[in-house]
Amino acid sequence: MTTTTTTVRTPVLEVALEEHGPPDGEVVMLLHGFPDDVRAYDGVVDDLADDGARVLVPYLRGYGPTRFLDPWVRRTAQQSAIATDVLDLLDALDVDRAVLAGYDWGGRAACIAAILSPERVAGLVTVTGYNVQDTLRLPPPAPVDQARAHWYQWYFATEPGHAGLTAHRREIARALWREWSPTWRFTDAEFDTTAGSFDNDDFVDVVLHSYRHRWGHARGEPRFAATEALLAQRPPITVPTVVLHGAEDTVAPPARSLGQEGLFPRGTPRHVVAGAGHFLPRERPDALLAAVRSLRSAGPAHPGDGAGPVSRSPAG
Repeated sequence: MTTTTTTVRTPVLEVALEEHGPPDGEVVMLLHGFPDDVRAYDGVVDDLADDGARVLVPYLRGYGPTRFLDPWVRRTAQQSAIATDVLDLLDALDVDRAVLAGYDWGGRAACIAAILSPERVAGLVTVTGYNVQDTLRLPPPAPVDQARAHWYQWYFATEPGHAGLTAHRREIARALWREWSPTWRFTDAEFDTTAGSFDNDDFVDVVLHSYRHRWGHARGEPRFAATEALLAQRPPITVPTVVLHGAEDTVAPPARSLGQEGLFPRGTPRHVVAGAGHFLPRERPDALLAAVRSLRSAGPAHPGDGAGPVSRSPAG
């Protein structure tokens, strides 16, 4: 299957992306998380392209070859910004509607794009559920185990964390891969193929802003103030959705996506996927593939059918 690597200019970025499949196919956009890159979806792109989909896999701001157009603009990465990047990219590519799938940062961007422009989103696969943040109010104290799992976020709020991420970005990323997906046995070659994306000159500033902003340690862009106020109200997602959650995810445990029925359309399926942690697209690409396919067809989603155990808990 033909793969094209290109760059597309949006109002803020020169976005690098890989494109698979026929140029006139129904668009599926796959959005990676932190710390990861487009290689997260290598296990699904060929199958989707064989289905006739036009598959777009962009590098998020701060990753790989994606660059800011203005050398002087702040390197921000609040949730509104990365979601706007998705919509700007659809505009730049002259794409009216797309199925969006993502996890971590990419899942958050996909959820928010579906909230802001539901007419642009034909379907949504969100890993870990409704992962939109309330950046206006601090949440109540988390359970101790969950607070411990967020050590990197507290670290990034400090100047030693800034220096540490600058000097040890690969070591930190490798540690997070191991911690968040404890049953995943990735190889050094698999990690190294992605780790080069963290050498982007903007990576450190973008990562620090993302985590500092969500806890009130960094100011956001004024142009997104109204959007952040809207998102703080937890508006529901109205587009057809499938929720996936890795059973072994230690940073966003499966319980996090329970009780979200009112935030998605009635009948939205929620699948807890065995054999996957936080990096579900890498660990169980079959489950992600089935979820995307279900949104491109009239039938129900059955992630994992014929490819290992999946427990199912309908969410509506």
